[in-house]
Amino acid sequence: MQVKALACELPSKRGLPFSRFSHAEIAREAMDEGIVASISGTTVWRWLNADAIKPWRFRSWIFPRDPDFAEKADCVRDLYQGIWEGKKLYLDDYVISSDEKTSIQARNHSGLRIAPKPGQCQRIEFEYKRGGALAYMAAWDVRRAKVFGICEKTTGIEPYHRLVDFVMQQEPYCSADRVFWITDNGSSHRGHASIARLSQWYPNAIQVHTPVHASWLNQIEIYFSIVQRKILTPNDFENLKTLEQHLMEFQVHYQKIAKPFKWKFTKKDLHKVLSKLSSYTLPGEKLAA
Repeated sequence: MQVKALACELPSKRGLPFSRFSHAEIAREAMDEGIVASISGTTVWRWLNADAIKPWRFRSWIFPRDPDFAEKADCVRDLYQGIWEGKKLYLDDYVISSDEKTSIQARNHSGLRIAPKPGQCQRIEFEYKRGGALAYMAAWDVRRAKVFGICEKTTGIEPYHRLVDFVMQQEPYCSADRVFWITDNGSSHRGHASIARLSQWYPNAIQVHTPVHASWLNQIEIYFSIVQRKILTPNDFENLKTLEQHLMEFQVHYQKIAKPFKWKFTKKDLHKVLSKLSSYTLPGEKLAA
């Protein structure tokens, strides 16, 4: 128990010039303090690994603190199920999931490459030349599985406006009864000002925000994860023009095979998670469940 307690301490509390213990260092400290006469780092690892609760480990996370989290999340989830304010959407209603993938770098790995061999993968030079960065603005039609995207030098209200124009000036959106735009709370489309601005641009467009710290509710992030795996890994582009060309070509390719994402996270699932998280709220805060 003393060794486990030692593992939970910060090295700085003991005047040590590093931020985390290794198994060997825990063993050394235990012997220096006289907790044990002799012990190996392997034994320390075996003891710590067998523990059911490991307080010496931690993970960073973003805690949902929006007091209206459940209400906003339910609204987004309902739209995915074809429901708005308790009523089914009409045939000429559309749901768009939109966001931007920021600061995509063009990295030119022009160094030595070694072809794969039996038992050895291909090797690509780690160093690269920076070719600049761009932002990929994209919109996903949730029910029709259509993707629209443009590349911009940076994000902002005007680049977002151009994406909205790109979508809303096409059929069937320009003549649709309602087009719901699901976005997160990024600076390009944040708050009530953004809702009013979108309505001024296109009266039939309705902006719906995800809760703060809940971009995972935005289906466009699924498409961005596909882009990350299929286009940007590995990242090897001569310049921004080449990078943009690949993004646009993949967009056309993906459109040919795209199907609506099967959204399986239900209201019941959401409220079960929020109920569990409610025990972790900070003093003075309340998470709606």
